[in-house]
Amino acid sequence: MLADQPPFSGAPPDHDKIRDECGVFGIIGLADAANYVALGLHALQHRGQEAAGIVAHDGDHGFNSARRFGYVRDNFTSVSTMKTLPGTLAIGHVRYSTAGSKGYTAIRDVQPFFGEFAMGGAAIAHNGNITNARELRRGLIERGAIFQSSSDTECIIHLMARSMGRTIPDRMKEALRQVEGAFSVVAMTRSKLIGLRDPLGIRPLVLGQMGGAHILASETCALDIIGAGFMRQVDPGEMVVINADGRIDSYRPFEPQKPRPCIFEFVYFSRPDSVIDGKSVYEVRRNIGRELAREAPVVADMVCPIPDSGTPAAIGYSQESGILFEMGIVRNQYVGRTFIEPTEQIRNMGVRLKLNVNRSLLRGKRVILVDDSVVRGTTSRKIKDMVVEAGAREVHFRVASPPTLWPDFYGVDMPDRDELLAAHMSEEEMREYLGVASLRFVSIDGLYRAMGEQGGRDPQNPAYHDAVFTGDYPVPPADMMERGFRLKAAE
Repeated sequence: MLADQPPFSGAPPDHDKIRDECGVFGIIGLADAANYVALGLHALQHRGQEAAGIVAHDGDHGFNSARRFGYVRDNFTSVSTMKTLPGTLAIGHVRYSTAGSKGYTAIRDVQPFFGEFAMGGAAIAHNGNITNARELRRGLIERGAIFQSSSDTECIIHLMARSMGRTIPDRMKEALRQVEGAFSVVAMTRSKLIGLRDPLGIRPLVLGQMGGAHILASETCALDIIGAGFMRQVDPGEMVVINADGRIDSYRPFEPQKPRPCIFEFVYFSRPDSVIDGKSVYEVRRNIGRELAREAPVVADMVCPIPDSGTPAAIGYSQESGILFEMGIVRNQYVGRTFIEPTEQIRNMGVRLKLNVNRSLLRGKRVILVDDSVVRGTTSRKIKDMVVEAGAREVHFRVASPPTLWPDFYGVDMPDRDELLAAHMSEEEMREYLGVASLRFVSIDGLYRAMGEQGGRDPQNPAYHDAVFTGDYPVPPADMMERGFRLKAAE
């Protein structure tokens, strides 16, 4: 392949990043709970920007819901909308399409989902992906289930409906014992808020408190926005049931397993001001930059992050190397999904709509660009071109994660393997394609050291889900294997 030929010209232009999965938030014990859920979802907007939904319960009005396309700020800030969601108990969800109609969201797919059972109604919101959803769905339909959406989460509702459990939490336990994959679930009945995390703890879930109210959220940053205090994480494989009187009951519905939380939460997904599984996301990312500087030093005039996710690693690289940190690239914070693109010429401007170079800073300099990952490589190449056009004398690329070699099937929207640059090119071939003076990724052991695992990654007993780098899937992706996906061991 020639260096000036795009390797995946048929891929959509906005699919050069691993997109976040979903975010969940719930609260019990506070008047106008839905307003606080809207604030929490706003803090979790980075986890899903296609659509959002809220379900609330009030003793006089029962369950009410609102589901909308687009940003939380555009849909859940008006008084008229929030008045339709009264009550002291509410849950919400922000979404990217990671299962079902991938790349397209129908309003019927927007969570939370609601079901009416013999013992009352329940709503459920799910962050993650059910890897055996296709098999479950097929079996449920054969037994008479009628699905209303293409989402894998709806399988949970139907499994609960077929359970003989006497309470909603009992039915949820039985349903989720049949589910494989990654799931952090926030659910509600008329009087209870429920949180549950899969046995491996792949997706995060935390418990917070504000006065007599209790909160469940994907990340601690969502607690901060409403002034709630962090109590603890929901443990892998744990189910918490929070009652209206504030009592918290804890259950362990699954066989115990060694946890393997997703390492990409620390590399990219989570906000840097969050604490996940007891670790500061910002500090981990800065440590990755330090490891990268030790593993891949280079003589240069400045370290420049590709904003925003590359910034903490670039700070760490600068601190370890002693090379000056500079903001040579500035992000336009006001370009979003609603930006009007009236002409093909404007659409082709692509990255330039979101990022701008600081020409006076870059001119004549040897620049180290630091980013969190390289997926298809097309965006990285465009950014490098912008820096060269600004007059940079030399451009080096440093990546704060190992090469992305495999897709993730646990609630992440990312390109198929045949579109991943590192799956088809050596590091030198990638360097040539990007057109940079040097290219280096942090090693998998360096990444683990940044996480506090001083011995690096133990291949026999890894501490994290890291399949995008290693091909080591902690839960076999049954649905994808049925469609012909081959695991690393089968190649």
